[in-house]
Amino acid sequence: HQQIRQNKVRSLLLMGAVVVILAVLSWFVGFYFVSTPVEAFLFVPLGGMVALVLSVGAFYGGDAMVLGVSRAREVSETEEPQLVNVVRELSLAANIPEPRVHVIEDRALNAFATGRDPEHASVAVTRGLLERLDREELQGVVGHELAHVANYDIRFSLLVGVLVGSIALIADILARMTIWGSLGRRRGGSRGGGGAALIMAIGLVVAVLAPLFARLVQMAVNRQREYLADATSVELTRNPYGLERALAKLGTDPQKLEGANKATQHLYFVNPVKKLDHSARGLFSTHPAIVDRINRLRKLTGQPEIDESGIAGVAGLR
Repeated sequence: HQQIRQNKVRSLLLMGAVVVILAVLSWFVGFYFVSTPVEAFLFVPLGGMVALVLSVGAFYGGDAMVLGVSRAREVSETEEPQLVNVVRELSLAANIPEPRVHVIEDRALNAFATGRDPEHASVAVTRGLLERLDREELQGVVGHELAHVANYDIRFSLLVGVLVGSIALIADILARMTIWGSLGRRRGGSRGGGGAALIMAIGLVVAVLAPLFARLVQMAVNRQREYLADATSVELTRNPYGLERALAKLGTDPQKLEGANKATQHLYFVNPVKKLDHSARGLFSTHPAIVDRINRLRKLTGQPEIDESGIAGVAGLR
């Protein structure tokens, strides 16, 4: 519950930071056209409209796109009885509608949840996960993904991702306008004087840095919500050991997930692109380090913390 409170505050602050970046970029685009600071503010709502249009499209079609890119196939209880049974029991524990269940025919170990709300959610797991995890470990992973559904992380990540994409789009437009505008001034004379040229030069710097800062914000949001999903999974299963072993097994799995890419890597249980980077604590890390997630679980049961060399032991590999 402490994690929930902290996440709400952090998420609002980070979301506000992304909105501010979007507004600043829109202002610079407006200044390019009108060359007066006050009138440029009229373009700020236009940037919001761009983000709104993209958000509506992603809100209603983003999950289908993610499932398609990931090559996930919907399965029935007849095809995968244990998986559907685990999803059903944990959905009841979380007090959410049972999501659609998908399987990715891939030997790698991973899973993700997507959708716009608990009523329109999907959970996908890989074939490797089903074959190599026992029921308790599977419960830990599924509980984590259903936690993302119950905590509305799937919607929040979707909206933040759209805002970050909008920033990248507007930043690219601003950079191109600034460069071509600079060439035009050299050929046809100055437009707006030296002050305007200075502001547009600043705008070019903003256009380069804005997507970087927006991406940093997105990753910070994602890392905190992974910790919360782990805690919620334990609350649902009443079993930190299953999730702990699952984290260790997924963290030591060398298989590469073919359907994953940098656009969808933040959705997965562990990063499918840089999975074996256990100590990844960088600003651009999509997930907390595996060893940090395991140690938070070990604190719940009074077990001593481990270092990176101990992950294989937790996974039962030695």
